Amino acid sequence: MTLRLGTGAGYSGSRVEPALEIAQSGDVSYLIFECLGERTIAIAQNLRREGRGTGFDPYLEWRMPRVLEACLPRDIRIVSNMGAANPDAAGLRIRELVGEMGLKPVRIGVIHGDDALDVVRSSDAELDTGARVSELGDRLVSASAYIGAEPIVEALQRGARIVIGGRIADPSLFLGPMRFEFGWGDREWSLLGAGTLVGHLLECSAQVTGGYFADPGYQEVDGLESVGFPIAEVEPTGEAVITKVAGSGGLVSVATCAEQVLYEVGDPTAYLTPDVTADFSNSTLAEVGRDRVRVRGGSGRPAPDKLKVAVGYLDGFIGEGAISYGGPGALARARLAGEIIQKRLALIGLDVRELCVDVIGWDSLYGRSLSDAEPGEVRLRIAGKTSTREEADEIGHEVEALYGTGPAGGGGVGRSVKEVLAIGSCYIPRKLVTLEVEIL
Repeated sequence: MTLRLGTGAGYSGSRVEPALEIAQSGDVSYLIFECLGERTIAIAQNLRREGRGTGFDPYLEWRMPRVLEACLPRDIRIVSNMGAANPDAAGLRIRELVGEMGLKPVRIGVIHGDDALDVVRSSDAELDTGARVSELGDRLVSASAYIGAEPIVEALQRGARIVIGGRIADPSLFLGPMRFEFGWGDREWSLLGAGTLVGHLLECSAQVTGGYFADPGYQEVDGLESVGFPIAEVEPTGEAVITKVAGSGGLVSVATCAEQVLYEVGDPTAYLTPDVTADFSNSTLAEVGRDRVRVRGGSGRPAPDKLKVAVGYLDGFIGEGAISYGGPGALARARLAGEIIQKRLALIGLDVRELCVDVIGWDSLYGRSLSDAEPGEVRLRIAGKTSTREEADEIGHEVEALYGTGPAGGGGVGRSVKEVLAIGSCYIPRKLVTLEVEIL
């Protein structure tokens, strides 16, 4: 038996066309949508708290109708963490969409329990910054535990054709269907590690099919305007072939897969997930055809005793102002403008906790230019972190004032104020997280 899994999204804003291409031409049994990042779920929680959002992925309303229309008639199961901060509402909305579209009703598995806000509060957990949760007070917005594949398996066992949850760990979204289809137990560590390696290769969509690999002149990739998302042909042993729909844009090679294996991995012998401590150190990649790479050798050891929790909290405001300079002497004028703003902020007594002065096109990325040739145009960006919105607004105001106070030739001023939603992490005993599956 070979199980074909398709990636429908690698983050919330992924294109929808590659997912539809897989549904229509990829001959897959599952289409899996990874749509959450640490900041994504914190933003969703904050909007929900303020009464300005549903709490689920904002693209669900845009993406899901097309996906349902493509998948349900073909009996393709859908698994996703699009539930974000409110899986309940996401599940109910998907059920409504199925009815509104006149599609045959299906069972929807909704996973509850990743919201760990009460747990981190009561335990006064220590963040990776060294601060205690209690120090955040009412600035604490969210705490979402990374959960594994087990509730996905349960939902599928109970007949769900669509599984929706919150902070399901990225590779666990793919491991769940593998466990269900192959009957892998929750302590078969070697198989779970191999499946996690496959999930890790698929989780970021076009990163493994050439999208983030492309570098003109060094790593050429054709057809990125229609890049295909990856498909895995998985064997019961955990070995798999990574590929994509024939004729789609992009590239699947040993090099694209190797980059993704290393992506966000600290210790390749101990990649920590809620399901397993995965070991990628003995994995191998081999090209077995055009856009076909076989991956084998993933293994694992028992899962960590604790679960990681992404903690979102409010941390002041960022005020920003930007202005462009062009022509001879543009760099010198931009630098002078930056010096003027720094002196002005001190002169008016503005309490700025952090200040960033960048000359974009010269020193904004590496601290200085990689070239000795002076650029013909630059953009000065000044951003500062403050305690209040009013203080943050003053930064942009001072940049705008450069229109009249000089130096010469500035234009295209932009200014903004944003509330800072910071992200930290902590760890809690997994026994404190209780997961439940509801079938709609």
